Amino acid sequence: MLHPWKAERPFHGMTNSIATARTRALFQKIAEPMGKIAGNEVKPGMIIEVNGQLWAVLKTNSVKPGKGGAYNQVEAKNVLNGTRLNERFRSAETVDEVQLERRDFQYLYANGDMLTFMDMQNYDQMEIAADFVGDRTRFLQDGMKVVVQLHEGKPLGVALPPHVVLEVTEADPVTKGQTAASSYKSAILENGVRTLVPPFIEKGTRVIVSTDDGSYVKRAE
Repeated sequence: MLHPWKAERPFHGMTNSIATARTRALFQKIAEPMGKIAGNEVKPGMIIEVNGQLWAVLKTNSVKPGKGGAYNQVEAKNVLNGTRLNERFRSAETVDEVQLERRDFQYLYANGDMLTFMDMQNYDQMEIAADFVGDRTRFLQDGMKVVVQLHEGKPLGVALPPHVVLEVTEADPVTKGQTAASSYKSAILENGVRTLVPPFIEKGTRVIVSTDDGSYVKRAE
């Protein structure tokens, strides 16, 4: 059975007080309590509480400025009205992660702007809008197991495996005198994502990259 579902469009007439009231009502229906995590532990696919509202994390970026401490730049989407949030969290800060029903799904295929997943318990299929998953759609692979967070049958968050194996389709030549310790070079992966890899990585090499930001982790065995 196919259950189509799209992220609700933002209702621009919804005030913050109404959104907060609805969020509180949603909290009351959530069986599992919230857990405290460090700001640098916030990852895509999580549901967090900020300013009394629930947000689905779409993208994170670890930033280390020249001056000041490192921080986690988080992009999230309001689960009720679809508005966007860009927030900085430092490792010393604590963030409330909301624990919803977590269920294993398998990614099947994309059809236009919709993604189809299969519930690994009952084999029902569910469609989720690609923009709900965000940039991480580039790392989805046929048969990939993901964890979907649900509330009353609606997905509020999709967590991918932390790493994925991809082949390098293009790699810049090594500059004379360049070593693995000195600098990285640009490369393009089979999914079209451009990333930085060590000088010894060549075209055709299979590498392990992060599904959060496409950063190189190591060469695949």
